Amino acid sequence: MSAVPENIDRIVRAAEARFESAGGRRILIAVAGAPGSGKSTLAEGAVAGLNARRPGLAALFPMDGFHYDDAVLEAMGRRAHKGAIDTFDADGFRHMIERLRANTDATVAVPVFDRTIEISRAGGRLIGQETGIIVCEGNYLLMRTAPWDRLKPLFDLTIFVDVSEAVLRERLSRRWRDLGLPEAETARKVDENDLPNGRFVKADSAEADLAILND
Repeated sequence: MSAVPENIDRIVRAAEARFESAGGRRILIAVAGAPGSGKSTLAEGAVAGLNARRPGLAALFPMDGFHYDDAVLEAMGRRAHKGAIDTFDADGFRHMIERLRANTDATVAVPVFDRTIEISRAGGRLIGQETGIIVCEGNYLLMRTAPWDRLKPLFDLTIFVDVSEAVLRERLSRRWRDLGLPEAETARKVDENDLPNGRFVKADSAEADLAILND
């Protein structure tokens, strides 16, 4: 998925301004939005843009590393709904956010979700104490539903990425097709899981500091 350069630049400029106003203290930025909104691509682009201007300044921390394992979801009866709000370790994610915000450890290992095998890899990325800006991205970062509602106050800057439902459908369908899923399974995942999750994200997210239309 390509990202609009102007949208990446808006995030970079907002992040730099917030970092400067924090007096050099580490800041955490939330980039939230529905699945297929392009938030991951924008967050990755923003980190690259920040580091191009000041090497080592920023790091990416995706929420998806806190997916419950498939075996856990099977036991919960929620395997078919992987990606829904209750299929993530919300409290574990919040504790990691709090640890990163405190910035008392020399290095923090964070989990990273591998979409090609649908599994989170523990310790998939290292974030050093020298990192000044951490860009977090995920569907549910700004939700008003407990316990997710405890996240928003931990972020120094919040961004919501919005797109039309027609664009969401096209992007989500293409994502599953690119992973080799047959058309019937692609349609099931999009209509029964991804789009309902996206509607929920758009309806229940708190107002962000910066709204980006990413159609």
